[in-house]
Parts: sequence; structure tokens; C-alpha cells
Amino acid sequence: MKKIISFMFLVLGLSQINAQTATQTIRGKVVDDASKATIPGAMVVVLKDSTNKGSVTDLEGDFKLLNVPVGRQTLKISYLGYETQTIPNIIVTAGKEVILNISLIEKVTNIDEVEVVYDRSKDKTVTNNDMTTVSARSFNIEDTKKYAGALGDPSRMAANFAGVVAGNDSRNDIVIRGNSPNGMLWQLEGLNVYNPNHFGSFNSTGGPVSMLNNNTLDKSDFLTSAFPAQYGNATAGVFDLRLRDGNNQKHEFLTQMGFNGVELGAEGPFSKNSKASYLVNYRYSTLGLFQAMGINFGTGNATPNYQDVNFKITVPTKKNNGKFTLFGIGGNSTIDLLGKQVDTASVDFYGDPKQNAYPRFKMGTIGASYQQNISQKTFLKFTLGATAQQQDYTTDSIAYNSDKLFPSSVAKFLNSKYSAVLSVTHKFNSRNTVVFGGNSDLIMFDYYNKIIYGGATDLVYVDVKNNTVLSQAFTQFKHRFNNKLSANVGVHFQHLSLNNTMALEPRAGIKWALNSRSSLNAGYGIHNQIQTVYNYFIQSKVGDEITYTNKNMGFTQSQHYVLGYDNNITENTRVKLETYYQYLSNIPVNQQPTSFSALNDGTSFIPSQATNLVNKGTGTNYGIELTLERFFNKGFYYLITGSLFDSKYKGSDGIERNTGFNTKYAANVLMGKEFQLGKKGNVLALNIKVTSVGGKYLTPLDLEKSKLAGIAVFDESRAFTEKQPDYFRADAKIAYRKEFKKSTLEFAIDFQNITNHKNVFLQGYNARNNSISTQYQQGFFPVPMFKFTF
Repeated sequence: MKKIISFMFLVLGLSQINAQTATQTIRGKVVDDASKATIPGAMVVVLKDSTNKGSVTDLEGDFKLLNVPVGRQTLKISYLGYETQTIPNIIVTAGKEVILNISLIEKVTNIDEVEVVYDRSKDKTVTNNDMTTVSARSFNIEDTKKYAGALGDPSRMAANFAGVVAGNDSRNDIVIRGNSPNGMLWQLEGLNVYNPNHFGSFNSTGGPVSMLNNNTLDKSDFLTSAFPAQYGNATAGVFDLRLRDGNNQKHEFLTQMGFNGVELGAEGPFSKNSKASYLVNYRYSTLGLFQAMGINFGTGNATPNYQDVNFKITVPTKKNNGKFTLFGIGGNSTIDLLGKQVDTASVDFYGDPKQNAYPRFKMGTIGASYQQNISQKTFLKFTLGATAQQQDYTTDSIAYNSDKLFPSSVAKFLNSKYSAVLSVTHKFNSRNTVVFGGNSDLIMFDYYNKIIYGGATDLVYVDVKNNTVLSQAFTQFKHRFNNKLSANVGVHFQHLSLNNTMALEPRAGIKWALNSRSSLNAGYGIHNQIQTVYNYFIQSKVGDEITYTNKNMGFTQSQHYVLGYDNNITENTRVKLETYYQYLSNIPVNQQPTSFSALNDGTSFIPSQATNLVNKGTGTNYGIELTLERFFNKGFYYLITGSLFDSKYKGSDGIERNTGFNTKYAANVLMGKEFQLGKKGNVLALNIKVTSVGGKYLTPLDLEKSKLAGIAVFDESRAFTEKQPDYFRADAKIAYRKEFKKSTLEFAIDFQNITNHKNVFLQGYNARNNSISTQYQQGFFPVPMFKFTF
């Protein structure tokens, strides 16, 4: 730890080198927000700069500003008939050009000039998808970097938002408004993809480390309720992620080292005469190094290993603002959990001393898309892609008083999906826009899961190789009555060929600007989701006959009702209040009266093996959320979020219970301050975060039955009645950015859980002394990060 801090002060000392003021280029493209048609002739000006630099977009909507001083800059973009836009807090560094994609909104009527004092490419109040009206916000690379504890991970960053609760310290699964993490939808460049996380089990949507590299992400959307008709097969939330284009005029490179790994990145044009570009980042795990430094990150003596790559190739066409893109992410991860390495002297030891486990995970996505304006009013995008996910998990039992091993389980899960996606946007005029399209996913799967007892007594849960098709279609219409009132209505349809299940889902939203600062928003939607494909094929065996009693399960359905109020108290301060009610129905539960409900899937990483399931369960989530946010201004920002909610379900026994995600409340306080060091653009930043979350409800252990069985046996008659202690954690981050003439050096230390508070992770059964063992979450954990761009 002392060596880390000493190195940081050494880096700070570099600020005395290089007396020349650095500059950089800002360039980009300006398009119509709805039709995506380029806007030639738009004026782009750097504000608060003595040189008054300015540029006018060319016939392709492109602009370029040279020799802009490093530091935070503000742009103003204007064009006749469109709302003027002011973009504050653009971070200009010497090591990388700033490339912006800017969308302007056409005025409904020719009223007096209206200036929008927020940024449609960076402001969190405005999403890429202009059909959203409630429960949505955007984020960008800066958010994943600046928030203490985020570690460059979009999921960990989103856990700071109102209504969102992190699953635990060791993973980035997120709970949205009391829903299971399994209700999340991941989209990448419009493709529905599998869990993009290392060690992300196939029945979850999170993992310990994200495969998504924040250095490759563009502005993206995060939605938590009543989302537009474009999104289907999800009941909780949506991550709509976009990768940025590489620099098509200049080669740029980066090297980085931190919690997520050692990283190398490159981007640039294919040739001087081409506007085609590439972007690629490769990363390899560094957790072995942290472990050697004595830092415990929650896996005992076992060392996780992983690597991943993100890439995007962009080839623009000569006409109609068209471009081809080839994009992808991929990674693999392994860990060996050996029983002999378990420290049984520790009360909260990790792993099983009687077992060796060998988890292996792989995930990959590749896609190709083409987009263009087929007219000034119509924009089309077509994407083909494939995504796959593989998980192998084998275990060996260790013989008592010897090192002899006996195979005890084999699990092999392979999912593959081949997708075609079409989206068309047509702008009739400044008032009316329609978006329609669809996607079809050919889902192929190969599952095998067996507990080995020896010979014919082996228990096979699943043994299937098959495929199915999930087809979806949507249309969404937006009408702007005037500059203050707008509404959108839509419908989404989906069909699963496996059991011929289908659903038609209406969606609607309205936004009314009460004045120049405040607005009322309302949203409604029905959302359906297929069950985890694995669950359809869990075997029931009577004699030699195998049946699939779950195969005819229908979709889980969720109805969302949301009402929100937004008020920009000042130019830089915003308060947002939302209240919601969610009714869930058609939840898989047992035919016989029990406490089981599929709504609690995701409370552990192990897939449910329940059979004889029927869609007769229900659930409710309701609550109120508050966000108070000061956007970065004069070197300071803060974000304060709070949620009060209740999450309940009913199993087939008809008893209303807490869900496994009912923490009742969540609160976050984040703030940060930047200090300018001299006049050369060097910056020292301090960030803090404090989180408090209500304790989760657990199903208590039955010690007597556990003792007789030799393994954990839970009292299901008292499911989710035992409340854990509340969760508390404080993080701090110190960051420094040094500007050289043509490069940028960044260094940061993220101090996680600075109070070393012991938060309960889970409880298990210790067969050695017939007691309940408690495993705690991550303690104090310093994470250094070094980045150099040139």
C-alpha cells in the first residue's frame, strides 16, 4: 500500500515537466435527431475561449476545431429551425482527439430561439432512444471512470442510480426495483446478447468482471421500467450499449493497468485516403498480481484468470450518410477452487474443503450492420449477428483423510444465437416520427447436467440438444403536439416456436413540460419474458420414461405503471422524483402448494432444478425514488439517490412473502471535486461514495435436518423470512491527469470499503461443527489504475 501511494506522488511530480500548453482537435458530425440525416451549415463554436474558435459543418455534416486548449470546454451548436444546443464539460486531453456525434431537434413551430442548456450526447437526462419518457438515462465513459467504486464497469456504475441495488461486492448483478437480475436485457449495437461478464453463469446477467471495455463504449442507455416497444423479452431493465467508432484520421494508442486487467488499445484509419477506421482493445487479468500483494478479493487462495477483446471496424459509404460496421466482444475465464487450499480455520472461509471445482466460462458476440438514410426523412439499419455462451463446471469429491478424488458432478451448457435485426425510422415532419422493425433469433442449445453417485444411481437433471426461434416485431409512433407536450404509443409482439407461445404488448408514454425547467412524465407497458431455456428441459423420470414437465410454460408477464416529475432547479442542478407500480403474473410455481417461485431465480448462481411448474404465481413491486444531481460545474459534482420500495410474491401455497431481493430501501451519496494544477490542464480529482442498503431476506437453515443430511437443508416453510443486517459501504477515489504535448497520463487509486465494514454475503452449513457459517463480502480493497494515451 505504501508503495502504491509513493508511486502516485512520483506521478504527481511529473507535473513540473513540460511547460508548453497542450492543445487538441475537436471534431464530429451533426445530424437530425429523428431521421439521422446530416445537417450541413450548422455553426459550432467553442465558448469561454479567448480565441472564439468556430466551424461550420460541411455537406456531410462534419466539423473540425483545431488547437483547442486541453481541459474542460463548452460547445454551442446552432442551425436555423432547430433547437440550439450547448454542450458543457467536454474533457479535452492531449493524448486523444475528441470526436462527437451531435443530434439536433427540429422545432415544432418557428417560435423565438430556444436554447437547450444540456448535452444530447453526454447529458444523463437525454437518452439515445428519443422514444423514452420515463425511467431512463444515458451514461458514457466518463461516468464509469469518475464514480468511486465503479471500476470502469457499466453495471457497477448503474448501481448508483435510483431504484438500482447491487447484488453483492464480488459480482455486478443488479437488482432493479425489486426484480430478479435475470429480468435484464443486454443489447450491443442493437443485438440481444448473452451475459457479457466473466464468470457469468448462463442463468444470470452479471459476473465479477465485465467483458465490456469502457474505453470502447460510446454514449449508451440504461432503462429501468416501461421501456419503448423496441425492447422485448425483458421484465426488469435494459442496457442498450453502443461501441464508439475508431478515429478515422489519426492513429491513437493506450495502455492501461487496473483491477480489470492489463490492457492495450489501438484505433485509427486504415489509410490516409480512407475514412474507414478500426478500434480494438485487448485485456488480460491482473488479479494474480493483486493476490500476490496480499489483497483479498473474495475467492480465498484461488486465482481467477480471464482475458477479453472488444473491437469495431467502421467503413462509411460515399452517399446518404451510410456505413458498414463489424463489431464484437469476446472473452474466457477460468478458476480452480481446490479443497486443499481452503482455510478452514477461518470462520468465513470461501469454498468447500471436501471438493475441488473447476469453473470454465466463454462468451463471444460478433455482428455486422449496415445503416443509411434512404431519404432525407427515412433512416434504416440492418444487423446480422451471432452470440454464444459456454459454461463448463465439473467437481471432484475429496476422500476423507486422503487425497483421492472421485468425480461428483458434470455440467456443460452451450448457448448459441444467430440473429437478424431490422429497424426503420421515418420522420414525417417536425411533429411526427415512427419507428418500426423486428428481430429473429435462432437459439441453439446443448445442455448436460449430472450429479455422479456411481453407476445407474447418477442423477441427470438435463440432457438435451435442440433449438428454437424467438421472433419479435414492434412499431412505435411519437407525436409532438408542440415544444412542450409529446406522446408516444407503440406495440411489441413476440413468439417462441418451442411451445408456440406468443404475446402482444402495448406501450405508451407522455411528457409535458410545465415550464422551461420542469416536466411531468408518465409511462405504461406490458412486458413479457421467456423462461430460461434450461428450465423448459429439466427431466422428470418415472421408470425408464423421461418427460419434460416444464416444456409448456408460458411467458412471465409484467405490467409497469410509472409517474415522474423532473425539475432543473438551476442550470446545473436537477431533482427527479418517480413513483411506480409493477404487477407480475404468469410466474412459474410448483403445481403442489410450496413457497417456490421463479421470481427468486438469481438469488444464487445455481440454476433451479424444479419440475412440474405452472404459470400461476404472482408478484408486486412498488416504490418511490428520488434523484438530486448537480452536473459537473466549477470543478464539482454530486449525485444523491434514494429508493423506498416493497417487493413481494406468492407461490402456489398462496402465501405472500418477501422476494429474495426485497431490501426495502437503498441510498447513495456520490460527490467529487477537481483541482486544476497550474495552467497546463493537469488535474487532481477526489471522489467519494457512501452506500446504505437494507438487508436481504433469506430462507433459514434447519440445523437438525442439515446435521442428518450432512449438507445444508433449508426451512422452506419460512422462505425469505430471516432478514440480514443492513449493508453499508464507503468508497473513495483519488485520480490525477497529467497532460504532455501529445499524450496524457492518468493515475488513480480506488479505495473500496474504506471502513472495512463486514457485510454479510451468504450463510451456509458447516458440517464439521454443525453450525451456520457466515461468509462476508469484500473488505478494504485498494485498486490502483494507470493509463497512458498517445
